Amino acid sequence: MSVTKRLIRAPAVIAIGANLGDRRATMLAATRELADTDGVELTAISSVIETPALKPSGVDHDAPAYLNAVALITTTLTPDALLAVLNGIERAHGRVRAERWGDRTLDLDIVDFAGIVSTSPRLTLPHPRAFERDFVLVPWLEVDPDAVLPGRGRVAELVAGLNGAP
Repeated sequence: MSVTKRLIRAPAVIAIGANLGDRRATMLAATRELADTDGVELTAISSVIETPALKPSGVDHDAPAYLNAVALITTTLTPDALLAVLNGIERAHGRVRAERWGDRTLDLDIVDFAGIVSTSPRLTLPHPRAFERDFVLVPWLEVDPDAVLPGRGRVAELVAGLNGAP
């Protein structure tokens, strides 16, 4: 009897943002690079929305505004391997991590990976602040109306809560 090795494909949600340089071109290039990565299949990409910069102290209207989008992928990579790919794409586009939540040429975050709930020194799943960020939730809801953020609930309900709906 022969055993066939089968790769397991896991769904993941990637938040894409940029507020420095040619934001749209950088995001488009990064999305192409992600889609061209071995073990990654791009299944959907949201519209791009513009939002003010968010800093640890709150919204900073003096900082350049962000463009944001969400990509849905399936992947045979592990969460840590996917994070390494995303960090490499960020570096290739000039991402510098000088200050927490600082302005950046590119920001790629794993929002959800196959519903896994996990914390390590390098990666927390799902993204620990995604539930309170309309610039993640709204584009995600656009490409997946039935989306659920593990531990937080349906994305549609989270968006409604952010917008003050009962």
